[in-house]
Amino acid sequence: MHQITRLSNGLIIATAEMPYMASVAVGLWVGVGGRFEPTEISGVAHFIEHLLFKGTGRRSAKQISEAVEGVGGYLNAFTTEENTCFHARAHADRTNDLLDVLVDMFVNSRFAPADISKERDVIKEEIAMYQDQPQQLVQDLLHETLWPNHPLGRPLTGTEKTLNAIRRTDLLGFLRTNYGTGNTVLAVAGPLRHADVLRRCKKLVGKFSDGKKPAFVPADAQQNAPVVHLQTKKTEQTQLALGVRACSRHDERRFAVRVLNAIVGESMSSRLFQILREDKGIAYSIYSSWAFMEDTGALTISAGLDHDDIEKSLRIIARELRKLGETPVGSAELRRARDFVIGQMELSLEGTENQMNWVGESLLGYGRILDPREVKQRLAAVSAAEVRSAAREFLQPQRLNLALVSPLEKTLGLEKLLRW
Repeated sequence: MHQITRLSNGLIIATAEMPYMASVAVGLWVGVGGRFEPTEISGVAHFIEHLLFKGTGRRSAKQISEAVEGVGGYLNAFTTEENTCFHARAHADRTNDLLDVLVDMFVNSRFAPADISKERDVIKEEIAMYQDQPQQLVQDLLHETLWPNHPLGRPLTGTEKTLNAIRRTDLLGFLRTNYGTGNTVLAVAGPLRHADVLRRCKKLVGKFSDGKKPAFVPADAQQNAPVVHLQTKKTEQTQLALGVRACSRHDERRFAVRVLNAIVGESMSSRLFQILREDKGIAYSIYSSWAFMEDTGALTISAGLDHDDIEKSLRIIARELRKLGETPVGSAELRRARDFVIGQMELSLEGTENQMNWVGESLLGYGRILDPREVKQRLAAVSAAEVRSAAREFLQPQRLNLALVSPLEKTLGLEKLLRW
């Protein structure tokens, strides 16, 4: 059961009561991420995420981690294009510890100059690590290709140049502007009653700052021809990521896109997995994924390939994408795809952490907690005609964007393979 209370200071407290569970998951969600950042200090939200672990007036960095891990818990955070989340999980008996640590980090972090300097170097090493991982690098390259000259096309970590430009005043100013009660949700999932969570939280959140949800630069979906973006790098495999811009999280077509994604490459029974891996044996890693944001979205196909198999693989992928727009999906394949998407959702919601994520993402993204039963009913109702319509709308040659990390020095006319 989900319940929501907005406190007098504007902060939303939301719970998912799971009386049969032993653990509790707590998340402080802020509706700000990479796409809200000024260009000159891109990466600032991710930088702040790191610094909130570096010490408060009450706790050192070590004491922060020990306060959760020392009672058998787990503490972490992540930054996305539109959200930042600080979260912890432990046995329900430790709920007060989790709440106290997360709130302390959120409102009392010191942002000590020495910590800022050290963490700047740590993030530079994180960037270097991603640069050494072709699978990660090709995804960053695809984002840059999908959204050129736009905040969505920038790496969430920022770059060495922007990291060097970020000063303590920038960090505190961004924090003060964006991390207020009007843009924050405290989500709790576990064997606790909503009234009990409220009682515990009210003692802790009095120091939260005011603030409203910030604005962002709208995404531009204009594209008239396929684009290929190659980064030449000495690798054993060519990493490929093919993406199209799709609809937003508010668009009814998103349900058809999710089923379409399951058909394309989300599972081992999907078309591309069966053809490229099982039938042809030319890829170990081949999958597709979706992402929905406030005003746009994306569907992405990713693969790791032998350099000699790039053209063959692209021909197969293009053929399958074309077929999805031309021929309705059969009833058995459609049923399996719908059941897969619904089943994966049901499995994920069995855990406290994913329930907490559901609550936080729903409230920041939709202003309400989505009823999982309604979502499942809508997914179950997706028709072959809706899937075909989504394929025709989004899987068009002129909308395709291909990113490659490969020893290739030229694209060798790969653009032609993306046309039909």
